[in-house]
Amino acid sequence: MNKYCKSGLLFLFLMSSMFLSAQNWPDGSRIKALKIAFITERLSLSSSEAEQFWPIYNEFEDKRNALRERQKSEVYSKIGNAGNLTEAEAKALLNKYLEIEEEEEETDKEFYMKLANAISARKTLLLFSAEHDFRKRLIKEMRQRQGNRGN
Repeated sequence: MNKYCKSGLLFLFLMSSMFLSAQNWPDGSRIKALKIAFITERLSLSSSEAEQFWPIYNEFEDKRNALRERQKSEVYSKIGNAGNLTEAEAKALLNKYLEIEEEEEETDKEFYMKLANAISARKTLLLFSAEHDFRKRLIKEMRQRQGNRGN
C-alpha cells in the first residue's frame, strides 16, 4: 500500500474518531458517510463504478433493513413468549422465521450477482472484507469511546 493510501486511511479513521466522539448521532448519517468513503477507497471505485455501485448497494441495504425489521416485528418480538405458545403457533413462528431467512438469502444472491456484473467479481469479493473491516473499526471506536466515558 502506498504512503498516500495509508495517509488517506489514517485521515479517515481520525475523522471517524472525531465523528464518533460527537455527542449526538441524529440518524447515523455520519457513520454512513464514513462507510461510503471507506468502501469507495477500499474497492478503489472509479467515478463511473461508484455511479453504478452505490444505487445497487443502497437498494440492497434498504431491502436488508426491511427484512430485519420484519423479522424483528414478526418473529423476535414473539420469541420471548415462546413458552406460552402452542405447538402450532411455535411451528408457524418458526416457519415465518425460515421464510424471512430464505428471502434474505435470495436478496443476498441477487445483490452479489448484480454487483459482480456492474463492477466485477473481484471488487464484489473485496466488498466482503471492506464491510467486515469497517464494522470491526466501528466497534473498536465505540468500545474506546465507552471506555473513555468511564474514566
